[in-house]
Amino acid sequence: MLTILGPKLRGFCDGLSRRAFLQIGGLAMGGATLPQILRAEQASGQRLGHKGIIMIFLPGGPPHQDMWDIKTDAPREIRGEFSPIQTNVPGVEICELFPRLAKIADKLVFIRTIVGSTGSHYAFQCLTGRDHRNQPLGGWPSLGSVLSKLYGPVHPAVPPFVGLSPPMGHMPWADAGQPGFLGVAHAPFKPHGEGRGDMVLNGITLDRLNDRKRVLRALDRFRREADSSGMMEGLDAFTEQAFGILTSSRLAEALDVEKEDPKLRDRYGRGTPKNQADGGPKLLDNFLVARRLIEAGVRCVTLAFSRWDWHGNNFGRAREDFPMLDQGVSALVEDLDRRGMLDDVTVVVWGEFGRTPKINKNAGRDHWPQVSCALLAGGGMRTGQAIGQTNRLGEYAQERPVHFQEVFATMYKNLGIDINRVTVRDLQGRPQYLVDASKYQPMPELV
Repeated sequence: MLTILGPKLRGFCDGLSRRAFLQIGGLAMGGATLPQILRAEQASGQRLGHKGIIMIFLPGGPPHQDMWDIKTDAPREIRGEFSPIQTNVPGVEICELFPRLAKIADKLVFIRTIVGSTGSHYAFQCLTGRDHRNQPLGGWPSLGSVLSKLYGPVHPAVPPFVGLSPPMGHMPWADAGQPGFLGVAHAPFKPHGEGRGDMVLNGITLDRLNDRKRVLRALDRFRREADSSGMMEGLDAFTEQAFGILTSSRLAEALDVEKEDPKLRDRYGRGTPKNQADGGPKLLDNFLVARRLIEAGVRCVTLAFSRWDWHGNNFGRAREDFPMLDQGVSALVEDLDRRGMLDDVTVVVWGEFGRTPKINKNAGRDHWPQVSCALLAGGGMRTGQAIGQTNRLGEYAQERPVHFQEVFATMYKNLGIDINRVTVRDLQGRPQYLVDASKYQPMPELV
């Protein structure tokens, strides 16, 4: 939390206590110095413009065979209750509850054969591309943290990595992402959590704020130089971006969807308290906020939509959530396209695993890590196709299995990052590749 105190306190010479200084360092945002940015651009072989990622995580595991891979020839206890509809791409069919996406399928990629899931009930693999087992010291960083480390902020008042998922103690597996061994300087800023209160000056003047900024820069030089944990570097990054946010309205305005045309808001769909019931965020507003944040300068936005752990009433829940997902994603893709942003912004929609082919006694589907699905858009990719095919019962990938890391390699390629050359250093100083490039490369169908 960033806390700017008005009354004078005992402690440092400006009246700011050690505790208050540490609170200033608690704002969870990424940052990088200009030399780091230039080194990263040199390592990638080119100077990047403002490209971005919007990752829509479906926590709990969406039912692949009820979305993009309807099994009309399977027995009833596997096929389910939905019928396929034709998209505007010849030969590509999807579930009847996604009519809006069907109309813009030429701008989409349906992946029907995501493999490599560990079966773990959380977002780790979707946010990092990695297996959570046998991690390096500090853990693997999420994609947004990598972008924060490599490229830093586009605008000094806007964090490079924003997580829109609100606090969800009942669903810890729907987190916004973690910085891993890259350190707290590259953690996501979470405006729906404590970060919302961190964007208010609380009555202090800008002159006094700037005075305290100068004092903070002069503090703890010895500790900063001696520290090996990365925490002090993180505090420096937090402080700089915290002051940037407080002296600029850019981020706050991006988060304010009330500034949008009401007709566009209606096109996206409006978040309501009812939408947030039953264990997870169904905030359609977040799709619009994600676009506004990317436009303002954020490099990576993650959000969690609804709760997909449907061990019971699978089809009833689908009739509620599929149309909302259809509306939110189609509005986002069309909006990005109309604004000329679609080639620069990659959109990915997926969950941690799929669901069992056989419907259980509670009319639900259980966990099925053998295969799952994803939807991609934008990023300059060759869209208008469906990739992969499962067997008749939707049990496993029969043709063209696609690993999580292949999707990550493709996203990095869209961002101008060469996965065969660019590395980030772990806590022991060892260079770590962004994906296991010896096994996984960008998908040739898309790039």
